[in-house]
Amino acid sequence: MQLQEYISGLSGKRVAVIGVGVSNTPLIELLLDNGVSVTACDRNTRDKFGALADRLEAKGAELRLGNDYLCGLDHDVIFKTPGMRPDIPELLAARERGSVITSEMEVFFEVCPCKIIAVTGSDGKTTTTTIIAKLLEAARYKVHLGGNIGKPLLAEADSIGVHDYAVVELSSFQLMTMKRSANVAVVTNIAPNHLDYHTSMDEYTQSKKNIYAFQDPSDLLVLNADNEVTAAAMGEAKGKLRSFSRRNSVKNGCWFDGDSIWYSNGKFDLKIVSRKNIKLPGLHNVENYMAAFAAVMDIVGENVCRRVAAEFGGVEHRIELVREKDGVRYYNDSIASSPSRSIAGLKSFDEKVILIAGGYDKHIPYDVLGPVICERVKKLVLVGATSPKIKEAVLACEDEQKPEIYEHEDFETAIRAAAALAEAGDVVILSPASASFDLFKNFMERGERFREIVNSL
Repeated sequence: MQLQEYISGLSGKRVAVIGVGVSNTPLIELLLDNGVSVTACDRNTRDKFGALADRLEAKGAELRLGNDYLCGLDHDVIFKTPGMRPDIPELLAARERGSVITSEMEVFFEVCPCKIIAVTGSDGKTTTTTIIAKLLEAARYKVHLGGNIGKPLLAEADSIGVHDYAVVELSSFQLMTMKRSANVAVVTNIAPNHLDYHTSMDEYTQSKKNIYAFQDPSDLLVLNADNEVTAAAMGEAKGKLRSFSRRNSVKNGCWFDGDSIWYSNGKFDLKIVSRKNIKLPGLHNVENYMAAFAAVMDIVGENVCRRVAAEFGGVEHRIELVREKDGVRYYNDSIASSPSRSIAGLKSFDEKVILIAGGYDKHIPYDVLGPVICERVKKLVLVGATSPKIKEAVLACEDEQKPEIYEHEDFETAIRAAAALAEAGDVVILSPASASFDLFKNFMERGERFREIVNSL
């Protein structure tokens, strides 16, 4: 089905779009521009939207804003925002009345004319998604990057060619109700995360698995052989299977021998790139490259893989060097919204660092973080709701070399305190091991604020 065919099918129907944000605003305007009756619903009040509210109303939208934004959901089709659970009472009632509940990404999977390569995981999905896009672009393919990264793609589906590639990052929120899967699905790893949203670890895991649950025999699944959950899922592949490992060689996929990344296709082994020639630091980025290579090696070839690995400098907010001042290097790793992601960041440095951590509590365990902080951190600066959990994990560590711990209530104060503790030769890194929602809209805003403060020192 093409996009215009889908939109034509909405003729005469009433459509509600819940969430007037980055992903849904282009959708709302697309529907309005095609004569579809749209009610735009959002819990924010009108003053938060300014000129956008006026623009949408001028195009014919009905705005339902504020605390009662979910009242009277009796529309034929309802697009929900990714962060809204599908089983809230208002959506359940609407479904019982006959409403079709969907999302921007679900419809994109239905109308996209080209192959879709999708990446999910608890850690590493944004970098892996970006690497895949870079590899395909370097091989001269037209790439459409979106999903949980980049921009929403549904409104642009008619401009996508059949020989292009859509490369999308998908969160557990987006995947939870998906009934279609990617042509190439990559799961970087699965570890406890977003348990403030999901009712259990099992629900979280099953949501992630929707990225490949509806594949067919011609599709490809790439899984992490070193991760307990993804390794156990290898028997669930509906089509071709490749794995990646930095512990052992694999028969189909990528593996790391301690020095170089290799690719195996079941017939021969091919050395792709030495770790010293990968511009991105850290073993976790070796894993990200292995996942990406396994996904598209047969499309792009080894020379493209080597070139991109040598040239790609990374994504914003992911161990991003902000500046060096008075011999102190400041790194922004705001993407690290879980303990496992911060562990990977800390292991990227040879020296002990000054760590700034803490943030919104997603109700996940922090005990695994304590030993790594004791091993890799010399001074720990805490701020945010998870500070007590992180402190407890450190104090519970049997290692006698515990870092000095400093607790602050204000984000800027914490950063300036970390800077005051630093001496020439030190590394100061913001790697929160927590979500950002206690103080910021998202991890990008948190990282940008960190940059501002560091550059003002």
